Amino acid sequence: MSDTAARGGPRVPTVDLGPWLSGDPEARSRIARTVDGALRSAGFLLVTGHGVDPGLRVRVREAARAFFVLPAEAKEPYAVKVGGRGWLGPGAEANGYAEGTPTPPDLKESLSFATHEPFEDPVTDAEWCAPNVWPAEAPGLRALCEEYLARMGELENHLLALLGEALGLEPDFFTRHMDHPTYGFNINWYPGREVVGEPEEGQFRIGPHTDFGTVTILDRQAGKGGLQVWTDDGGWEDAPFDPAAFTINIGDLMARWTGDRWRSGRHRVLPPPADEPTEELMSLVYFGECTPGTRVESVPAPVGRVAYEPVDSHVYLRSKLDSITVN
Repeated sequence: MSDTAARGGPRVPTVDLGPWLSGDPEARSRIARTVDGALRSAGFLLVTGHGVDPGLRVRVREAARAFFVLPAEAKEPYAVKVGGRGWLGPGAEANGYAEGTPTPPDLKESLSFATHEPFEDPVTDAEWCAPNVWPAEAPGLRALCEEYLARMGELENHLLALLGEALGLEPDFFTRHMDHPTYGFNINWYPGREVVGEPEEGQFRIGPHTDFGTVTILDRQAGKGGLQVWTDDGGWEDAPFDPAAFTINIGDLMARWTGDRWRSGRHRVLPPPADEPTEELMSLVYFGECTPGTRVESVPAPVGRVAYEPVDSHVYLRSKLDSITVN
């Protein structure tokens, strides 16, 4: 996307985290202002200088694809519903329902992983902690994903510290709620029409929605049937792409936390295009959350704009996950 907002500068800017991580005060202040502007406009930005090995991202995709291309009967033993650990097959999700937009089921398959380190509370464990399921048909996937998830956890904490500064708050305003956070991790496979068939009216690879948690870290591939983001100035626009960058957006909990100063980034993934019907894409999507039981209370004015009723972070997350599940 090469668009420029009326006030100048890209609506979805690219931020180099290198100067932020180096600790240079002037650079950190400049980056914080850029991030604040991006999250007020679209809820999205790109980040480079993150230090995550691009080869790791390639290897995760290769290992996951070995599973996705198997026949359905080989994948069926791993089938789960939204929020489970395993394979989300065709028709398992309709993300548009999370925002009240009825759509046919999303045209994708996912391998879904989530929090596995146990809590001290058995009730929390029962709902939010379970062993991840690693398909035997994808050898090497576990080691690769565990390495990738460790990098995502580190990057998430850097981003949350940056977000605290972007709001002019204390550096640990968000990170202090990360002593034992939950997370979600989806490897989304978007095959071509030869696999999913002809899209129905209003059907997407992922329907229009906002994410539910704090920050989402997305490693994506470019394509005609790829990611679009919503801005008030431009409506639906193709998301900018940089193969070296992660795409970052904030979710509903973070928007509530900021009293709607920042917007939960609305987005969708287009269906396989008619002029490239065999286009295949894969995304690695890390959903950052926080420690269960965190009380999410809107930052007061003048930083925040709206005072939402405080919510328990994970009561809110569960309601959203249930909303997109196709029974």
